[in-house]
This record gives sequence, structure tokens and C-alpha cells, in this order.
Amino acid sequence: MKFTDGFWQMRDGVHASYATEIRDLQLGADRLTAYAAVKRVERRGDTLNAPLITVEAYAAAEGVIGVRITHLAGKRHPGPDFALPGATGTAAATTRTVGRAAELTSGPLTLRLPTEGAFGLEFLDADGHLLTSAGHKGTAFATVQDGGHHMFAQLALGVGETIHGLGERFTPYVKNGQVVDMWQADGGTSSEQAYKNIPFYLSSRGYGVFVNHPGKVSFEVGSEAVGQVQFSVEDQTLEYFVVAGPGPKDVLTRYTALTGRPALPPAWSFGLWLTTSFTTSYDEATVTSFVDGMAERGIPLSVFHFDCFWMREYQWCDFEWDPKTFPDPVGMLARLKEKGLKICVWINPYIAQKSPLYAEGAAKGYFVHTPGGDIWQWDRWQAGMALVDFTNPEATAWYQSKLKVLLDQGVDGFKTDFGERIPTDVVWHDNADPERMHNYYTHLYNKAVFELLEKERGQGDAVLFARSATAGGQQFPVHWGGDCWSSFGAMAESLRGGLSLSLSGFGFWSHDIGGFEGTPDPAVFKRWLAFGLLSSHSRLHGSSSYRVPWEFGDEAVDVAKQFTELKHRLMPYLYGAAVEAHRTGVPTMRPMLLEFPDDPATRTVDRQYLLGPDLLVAPVFSEDGQVDYYVPEGTWTHLLSGETVTGPAWRHEVHGFDSLPLLVRPGAVLALGADTSRPDGDWPDNLELRVHAPEGIGDFTRTVTVPDLTGAPAATYKVVREGNTVRVTADTDRRYEVTVVGESGLEVVKA
Repeated sequence: MKFTDGFWQMRDGVHASYATEIRDLQLGADRLTAYAAVKRVERRGDTLNAPLITVEAYAAAEGVIGVRITHLAGKRHPGPDFALPGATGTAAATTRTVGRAAELTSGPLTLRLPTEGAFGLEFLDADGHLLTSAGHKGTAFATVQDGGHHMFAQLALGVGETIHGLGERFTPYVKNGQVVDMWQADGGTSSEQAYKNIPFYLSSRGYGVFVNHPGKVSFEVGSEAVGQVQFSVEDQTLEYFVVAGPGPKDVLTRYTALTGRPALPPAWSFGLWLTTSFTTSYDEATVTSFVDGMAERGIPLSVFHFDCFWMREYQWCDFEWDPKTFPDPVGMLARLKEKGLKICVWINPYIAQKSPLYAEGAAKGYFVHTPGGDIWQWDRWQAGMALVDFTNPEATAWYQSKLKVLLDQGVDGFKTDFGERIPTDVVWHDNADPERMHNYYTHLYNKAVFELLEKERGQGDAVLFARSATAGGQQFPVHWGGDCWSSFGAMAESLRGGLSLSLSGFGFWSHDIGGFEGTPDPAVFKRWLAFGLLSSHSRLHGSSSYRVPWEFGDEAVDVAKQFTELKHRLMPYLYGAAVEAHRTGVPTMRPMLLEFPDDPATRTVDRQYLLGPDLLVAPVFSEDGQVDYYVPEGTWTHLLSGETVTGPAWRHEVHGFDSLPLLVRPGAVLALGADTSRPDGDWPDNLELRVHAPEGIGDFTRTVTVPDLTGAPAATYKVVREGNTVRVTADTDRRYEVTVVGESGLEVVKA
């Protein structure tokens, strides 16, 4: 939200008060509290008829400093609040005075506050270098003509500093110059709206900022004041956390420790998913023809998904199979599972008036109500739909009980669609603030479904396909990019959204291969297949047309088969990256900035990424195969062709539909499985260690740990290159092969 009219003036009806000088400072063992006047106090009378801003700073965790600024402390606080499992505080936090400043230090991060002169906050790294600061207008509140009261803060942008994240945003990848409002919306992938609004941003300077407010947070990223990131909330209190690095991966590790680490999805979920599509016509015969058609064409399939119309029209959700279309659902699911498939079904948190569950939920008070006591309803989506109130524990358990019936029938996972269009003119069971609940509702929804899956299927075998999320939602994977068009432009939009989400703490992400709306041109579909099967999760899905590969020609069948089998071969490597995301918060799909923070060229790159630490993927966004991409320093090897490319350099190449830039990092050791038929095979059996030793890389040591299907270490291989010898030691008796790619004449010795 903008408060100023240019540099000199305020907008009509806006009055801002800025923390100007400290009138009192209190230092505790691990926190400090400052009381700041909003004008210079020259005489005693200046203390009258004027507000104070209370500024509290404390260590939320090691390397994380919280700042809470308050005007009037008496406002009722009904919640909800973000759950912060990592906000444990830290005994290592210290305070001290140094000259005319007070300091609070937590790990490698220090907050410095001058005790005399102009008010300001400085955040310093472990070496004492300035990361960012809140200057003379950086801590404030504003009142506006309509009676609104806004707290806001400004943190300085350095020269050349770029800002990233803020959720899954399809606007430009670098957020500088943008106005970004945290407000859940069902806006597709081609607008400024977002399904996943995360009030966290990551700076190229090696720090992050998390605004601890689940409601509407308005960010002005170098847009109102071009040298500042401003964020504001309509409230009496604003709290934010500055998260230390020094590198961007360190920032994400600390941030996800604070807000929650991603669960580890089951290995089977990394295989290819196929759906019925949305409004297409289908029954068991159609589904079986799709599944058998994939098998006949040699395309491995892991999951089949039933979209909305598995239920009867006008009755979403009643969680009952349409008896006209699926007269024997239990038998059908058993028949599909005999083919080696897992099953996913579509759900949403709404109950249509025609659903038998409406009367049941209404009688028990399980729906959100209006201030007048009526059930809140509307016709946008399902006729007369009501909204399940997940702030009511009994309503949550009731909703879960309906899903358990499906799990007992043989369903393995749920596509948790919607959760964005949440009204604010309502009353919640726990009297939560409707404005704060608008964004937070999706968290309660996905949490309820994920926890049921973990209870019924066991930890490590739970997976969602979720569209909406807020901070902390990364704990309930997987998330997909929502409704995109079937075009190259939308394919690029989707990737931008995924990269931004990855820099917002989300470890796993997917998208609709071929696009959702419309029917893709065969060229779009084939290019999207390669991109989709080199994402953490891969799903074929559309709106009004099928997405089975043979609908797009024989070559599409070949491309689908090739890249599905490639992904299966990569599973020992890819699941290792998934385990890392689960344990550290570093995502499986990594924007270039994460792995190469010291290379300025990587800060703006938004059409490529690293899949895990060692595979550079540059999707092709053109029919004719032309692609431009950036290669960081070193000699990289094309995984598909064996050719080498040396960076730092921009490359222009032309690729057929069976190829794309897929480069292996110099010195990487890729663990490749032998089984191309499934994603959850016995990886350590006949494993190939592919050692990439290009000319000029010299000696190196790499340790590769291959996980088992639970994420625990199954085998560890140490690879040492010394001179002309590559020596490999392993802690397993299983057979494995070593292939050296690059420099010729190297001897392989298994020790």
C-alpha cells in the first residue's frame, strides 16, 4: 500500500508517524525494548499529546531476529497466527551496549540500535557488514481518511540488490519494482494474483525477511520508495523476522526451521501421474483405456487421478462416487491397483447444498456463518455451497471421517483444490479474525487432509496435490501451479511461479503438463513433457481435453516414454535431493541463485533451474527448438549427448523434441538406477555411479549417499579422483558400476 505522493508529500487523507528518537531503552538478557517518540522532544511539553512506538527485538531462533513494532497495544487479538515450530528462542542470544548503540546478537546476525540521535535499525552479518537497515522512515504507522490504521516498515535495498520469493508469483521473477499484496485468489497463472501468498522474501545479499502476519500484507518492493522494501498491515502491531545467511540456502534452512520443514513425499509420487482431465467425459472404460494405452505404448505410469466429476454434478463435495458412471468403485480401484497404480481423487473444502452432507453439516454447526447467524452460502462454483469451518475441531474430524471412507476403498492421496475464495464477512467457530483467516484457511484445510493421510497411511506415505498455501504450507507437499493456458507463454509463467515458490521455502512443486485451459499444440505438449518430467513431480492434466500422449502424435508418445524412463533412472539422485529438502529446506527445484549466489548473472535467470544440486535444466519454450540459457563457471556435460559446454557463458542451441539443455555439473557423481519401469524400485541394486570428470577439473572428492524408500541411507559411496585414478569405496556389498565421463585415460579402482 502506498502512503506517499511522490517523495515530498503524503497522499490525501494520510497521516504518517515515524519512530524518530528513543526516549527509553530496556535491555534484557536476550531482547531489547525501545520506546520511540515520533518527533524530536525538545522540552517536556513535547511528550504530551503525542504517541510512542514500541519496538521490541528478540532472538526467535539462532540467526533469526524478530522485530515487533506496536502503536496501541490494547487491540483484541483473536488470531489466527502462523504456527512457528522453530521459534524456540536461543540461549546464545546476547545483548550489549557499544558506545552510543545497543546490540542484540543471535548467531551470525546482529541488530544494532543507536541509543542517541536519529532512530534506526541496522542488521549486520557475522563480519559486521551491513545487510539492510530501517532508516528514518523505516518504523512507522499511518492513519488514513477512512479510519484505517496501518503499521509499516521499510528496509533498505542496496545497489544491485534483487528481491525474490513472496510465494508462487507469475509476474517477473525479480520482484524489484512490483507491488505485491498477500491475498489468496483464484486468478490463474497470467495475472498478479496468486494461489500461494507467502510473506517471505529472499535477498540476493544473503538474508531473508518474513512478515509474521497471516492476513493481508502489502509489499512495495522498490516501488513506492525505490530504495526500500516497504511492507504494511492494517493493524496496531507489525512483526517481522530478519533471517541470516550467509548464503541463500542458509536463509532457506533457517526460515524452514522456523516455519516448518517439508514432509518427505513417498517415492511413488515422483513417477508420472495421469488424470481424467476436468470436464471431459469418462467412466471406468475410459480410465482403463488410458491406463492400458500407456502400458501398451511402454510409458510407465505411477498414479491415476480422478478429477471433479468422479462425484455427481451439483454435489461437490459428497465424497461418493457417481453411481451412473462408476457403479463399482471399490472393484474398479482394486482393478487399477492390480496394474501397479496408486490412486488420487479430487476434493475441495466446500459442501454444495444438494450434497447429503449439507444437511448433516448444517445441523451440527460445521459451516462458516454470517454475522446474523445464517450459514454463509453462494453459487460461485457449486450451487448453494457452504464452507467447512476448520477452526472447529469437530467439523475437522467430521470432514476427515468422510475422506477416511475413500482411503478404506483404496484411494492413496487427495488433490486438495481451491481454498482461496474465502469470505471476510463471516463468523468463525473460534471467533478468528476474518481478514486473517482469508489467507490462513488453506493451511487448516491442507493440514487436516495431510494429517489424516499420515494417520491412515503412515508417515512417509502421505502426499497431497495442493493448489493453495500460505507460510508453513510447505509441510504438506506437493503443490502444483494451478490453472495455466496451453501455450509456451504459460509454460514460462508456470516456471516463474515455481521458482518464486522454491525461494519461499517450498521443497516440491509441479504443474499441468501441456497446460490446463485449451488444447495444446503438439509442439507445446512435447516441450512441456520434457519440462514436466524434469520437475520434482509430474502430472498430465487438462480442462476440456485429454492429456494422454497419443492424442498429440506418435512423437509425443516417444517423448513421454523417454523422459519418464529418464526420471526413473534419476530417482536415486532425485530422491537424495528430496531427502535434502525434507531435512534442510533446500528445494529440489533450485533457482540458479541458490547454487551460484556469487555469480551476478544468476540473479535474474528465470527460464532454467537446477534439479537437485548437479543437474541444470533449461526447458525449451519454442516449437523450432531454439533456446538461450546461461552456463555458470566450469565445464559442464550434456547428460543426453555427452557434449561439453564451458562457462561462464550464455549459450544458444537448437534441440529436437527428444532433447533439451540438461547439463551435469563438473565434478558431480550421479547415482543412476537400473530400473526404468518405476520410480520406487530397488535403487542400490546394479546402481551406476556416473563420475563427471571433464578436462581441467583436477583432483576432487565426492561423497554420494543413496537413500532407501524411507529416506534413510541405503548406501554411501566415496569417490576420489587423484591424478589419473578414480578410486571408489562403498559401504555396501551390492553390485554397482562406475562410469567416468569426460577426461580419457582415467583408471577406475574399486577399493
